[in-house]
This record gives sequence, C-alpha cells and structure tokens, in this order.
Amino acid sequence: MRNPLRSEADAFRFVLLTLAYFGAIAIASVLGGRWAGIGVFVILTLAALLLILQGRREGPQRTAPPPRADTDEHRVLVIANETVGGRALREVIHERTEGKPSRVRVVSPALNSPLKHWVSDSDEARAEAYRRLDASLAALRDDGIDADGEVGDSEPLQAIEDALRTFGPDEIVISTHPEGRSNWLERGVVSGARERFAVRITHVVVDLEAEREEVR
Repeated sequence: MRNPLRSEADAFRFVLLTLAYFGAIAIASVLGGRWAGIGVFVILTLAALLLILQGRREGPQRTAPPPRADTDEHRVLVIANETVGGRALREVIHERTEGKPSRVRVVSPALNSPLKHWVSDSDEARAEAYRRLDASLAALRDDGIDADGEVGDSEPLQAIEDALRTFGPDEIVISTHPEGRSNWLERGVVSGARERFAVRITHVVVDLEAEREEVR
C-alpha cells in the first residue's frame, strides 16, 4: 500500500489538520450543544471527502527538476544503498554517460530500523551509508566517471525529491536487490518514483551474491 504521507512535513500537516478537525467539533459542541457539534462534524467530513475525491480525479502532481543553464551536460542521479558498489550498476552508469559530457550524483539513503528512526538514532546507519558511498565513488572514478555523492534521507522517495531540487538530473537510476530480497521493491519505491517524478527512471537489479560467486 502506498503511504500518502510522503515526508515528515506531510505527517506534521496531517496531525495539525486532525487536531483542528476534532477541535472544531468539540468547540461547536460546547458552544452550541450536541446538534451544533454534529452539524460541524457533517460539514467538515463532507468537505474532506470532496477534497479527497477531487485529488483522485486530478491525479498526483509529478515533480520535475528545476531548469538548468548547462543543458549540454547530461546529469544522472543514482539512488542505491547496499547495492551501491555492484558491478551491474556501474555498467549502467557507464552506458548512460559514455561519449557525452556527463555528471553523476550518487545518493545513498541512510537505512535505519523503524525504532531507531523514531528516536532519531541514525548515526550508525549514516556511517554505514558513507562507507559504502565512498567505496562506490572510488570505483566509479577508477572507471573514468565524474561522480560525487551524498547520504540522503532514510526514505528513498524523499531522498530522490531532495536531490531532484539540488541536482536537477536528466534521468534517475534506482538500484535494488533482486525481487524477493529487496525491501525497496516490496515497498514500491521504483513504481512510486515513476508515478511521482517527471524524469526518466531506470531500474537496475544488482545481485551481489551472484557477483561474489563469479569473483570466487
């Protein structure tokens, strides 16, 4: 199921609106009695339903990167975490950048457990993400690819949206484990990105176990 609260800001707005909704009903009940409270409840509920139906008819608004002055430079945004150093991913990046002025930004979301996320304990997750990111950037530079990187939001779609604003990519490459072993695929990250962002999106499957077997 897709989470309608795409960021912490969305969640905060939802909480405020919920408090205002029940607060208005409570105030109407105190000042005008039970029937006034029921009337406010009916009006607010119908208004909320109309807004939801209107949003579904219009469809989700897709986010596009801001315009850039250097349009001759082909920019590739790569989103990967545990698969960030995979050979299959490096091959796709090389294919996308070969023979043209290009720039690559690798964003590695800091994976964290739900408990640690809610108590704001993300230091270990970010440290692991930085280690993987540094190794991946070194490998890309060895391949002659101009790449930089950063550790992004723990929510992959939010990490993409943040990088979309600051980097302005021409395309996005999302790297995951194979189906059945990928938490991102189970959560619909790739399909959600295609629905949410007005940018070409390529999904790369990196099988790290198979790559290790080939090395052995």
